[in-house]
Amino acid sequence: MKGLADEPNYSVALLEGATALSDVVENHIYEQTLAEKNAFFVADLGVLMRQHVRWRTHMPQMRPFYAVQANSSLAVIEILAALGTGFICTSKYELELVQGYGVPSEDIIYSGVCKQLSQIKYAAKNGIDFLVCDNEAELRKIARCHPRAKLLLQVSTEASSEGDEMGMSFGSKLKDCRHLLESAKEQGLQVVGVRFHIPSSCDDPQAYSHAVSDARCVFDMGEDIGFSMTILDIGGGFNGSETQLKQVIIVALRPLLDLYFPASSGVSIMAEPGSYYVSSSFTLAVNIIAKEVGARDLHGNLDEPSPNDEPEFLYYMNDGVYGSFTSKLADNVIPAPALPKSGLSEEPVFASSLWGPSGDELDQVVDQCLLPELSVGDWLIFNNAGAYSLGPPSTFTDSPRPPVYYTISTGDWFEMQDAGITQDISMKNFSLVPYFLHSSQSDEALSVPAWAS
Repeated sequence: MKGLADEPNYSVALLEGATALSDVVENHIYEQTLAEKNAFFVADLGVLMRQHVRWRTHMPQMRPFYAVQANSSLAVIEILAALGTGFICTSKYELELVQGYGVPSEDIIYSGVCKQLSQIKYAAKNGIDFLVCDNEAELRKIARCHPRAKLLLQVSTEASSEGDEMGMSFGSKLKDCRHLLESAKEQGLQVVGVRFHIPSSCDDPQAYSHAVSDARCVFDMGEDIGFSMTILDIGGGFNGSETQLKQVIIVALRPLLDLYFPASSGVSIMAEPGSYYVSSSFTLAVNIIAKEVGARDLHGNLDEPSPNDEPEFLYYMNDGVYGSFTSKLADNVIPAPALPKSGLSEEPVFASSLWGPSGDELDQVVDQCLLPELSVGDWLIFNNAGAYSLGPPSTFTDSPRPPVYYTISTGDWFEMQDAGITQDISMKNFSLVPYFLHSSQSDEALSVPAWAS
């Protein structure tokens, strides 16, 4: 990653006047229809700043540490670093990426359930001292490779041990925490705080009550053993919705923190928003490359058609689960896509399923949705596509990930400058260019979907 900030390595389109993000998406669809018809992302970088402002408004006492695995796009890392967030990294790739933008080592936490010895050594060599740990085997590795580490003890929660398979193996149970703390003390390690995580799928406010009270117990244990406990990490699980922020933060979490970890305690509170920042910032456009008609009932009475008389369509796209929709492998539901324009809103719709290009039975992106009949070469648009779609190059396919076209409105850019984020100091890799719609693209072409031509 050395030399990353030497010169601009990505451009950002400045949207002026009435030009909207949807116009940019349509413009690139027009260009790709005339070319290779590749999938692509369009990102609105102003969303990152607006989400950051919302976070600071609702949660001024909690410093955000961005979870890099949610989206490791260069522009995302650079803007969030300029805004002053910390970073949660789970691999050497992410550690190098973040450090390449000059993020101080004290603003980086090395997380991950099972860390490689070589990567623990890398953290030690580069001054990354904050590590998350939840078991004795990890303690021994850290003691051997990074003896000056400052540990956050991962504590399991009811939300991640019942009904959440992804979280069942994460965290030490409360009854085992004293033993781990004593073991850390014996090995000369520092434990400086506690981390827990409530998944966004959990809608039970009691989960936060149990998690915060358990964290308080671990703090008390640690202080009894002789540790200086100063950090509480409440993890991630923030989906970005205003409703969740109000219900979780204002109603459920904030009173608990005031009770167990008041400002007078001197404990620094942090959280790990990932999807919160990037989900709504990115839009993905994909192209239909193949089409099949599902089984239909051809033997019914034509005067009294049965529901099975309607065709079911299977569409294959040029991006799938082994690419930008990898979160589907973790059982995340991919919302149904939109059409490039609403011009066919009066057309009949049919049961449809959407598949990636591999032909693999696991490469089903959307199980069931309603769409007008499409043709090969038509486009679909997935909004809120920024989370877990742009990580490191995929190990499942040799195909390059779709390009990202970055944009920002003039209003958002002026607000960033007012916040002290300047292109020459804070955003050295940020090449700002005025944006113009394709010169040969008429208004009529913009308003007519590809399948209507």
